[in-house]
Amino acid sequence: MKLSTHQPKIIVVGSSSIDLVMNTVQPALPGETVMAAQSENFFGGKGANQAVACSRLGTSVYLIGRVGMDPYGQQILRHLKDEGVNVAYISEDQDEPTGTAYVTSFDGKNSIVVVPSANRSLTPKKIEMAKDLFETADIVLVQLETSSEVLQQTYELCKKNKKRLGIYAAPATKLSDEIVDYATFIVAKKKDLSILFGEDRKEVILQKLPNKLFIRNDTNTTIYYDGEEMRYYQKEPENKAHNMGMGDAFTAGFAVALCHGNPIKECVKFGNDISLRVSAHRGSQRGLPHLRDLELK
Repeated sequence: MKLSTHQPKIIVVGSSSIDLVMNTVQPALPGETVMAAQSENFFGGKGANQAVACSRLGTSVYLIGRVGMDPYGQQILRHLKDEGVNVAYISEDQDEPTGTAYVTSFDGKNSIVVVPSANRSLTPKKIEMAKDLFETADIVLVQLETSSEVLQQTYELCKKNKKRLGIYAAPATKLSDEIVDYATFIVAKKKDLSILFGEDRKEVILQKLPNKLFIRNDTNTTIYYDGEEMRYYQKEPENKAHNMGMGDAFTAGFAVALCHGNPIKECVKFGNDISLRVSAHRGSQRGLPHLRDLELK
């Protein structure tokens, strides 16, 4: 991945939360009570994960989101500021608490229940209030932990200002044709294809969306169609992976590389490299690398 002399300006529209992770000695089945060997708290939320990743990779990044007016919300705001993320467009909700995610982890596999709370009270009006940011952005990133109305408003502002739009389509929900057509790139999980596109045959979908759709799985493999043939890039962790936040890390890495003018192949490679770093650490943000720590050609 090559760096340009330009510092990219990236807007991230999305969620922030506190992840409550319970490491269990066996998977919990319906009707069962199991013991947790360890309990940990991490900063999370797909929007915050991507914003922190982009900031550590040397970009100027703004997060548009919402937290509760509570201790968790204050912790998140302080943390994001410390990470160099501009939080001027993160609003505080007096009625809804800060979003949380409850994660049960067993043998490297996670079951996650997300409680959006304040993230779901982010409204299109709040996105509109940040419309001036869109005029000078290099790219806008969005995920699906906020409402469909927020996604629509983000798309409309990108289209109005002729800005690139990157979507990490998780948690999966149906994407409209107009958003799919406009998006610069879409990152999706293989298991979510039928929900997102109404079709689960990846080769069929990929051929319809060349150099736009990037399908990932838990082994840090990315598959896409370059207009002539299917391309596969895999960089599997040597040890058992902690897969929380890997998709966010890939999305951020891909976007940063794209902003520096790299070809799609290099964007995919860089995204996978960033994702691999995350897998070596517990929590979605702990393993995100700083630009100074990377060996770039």
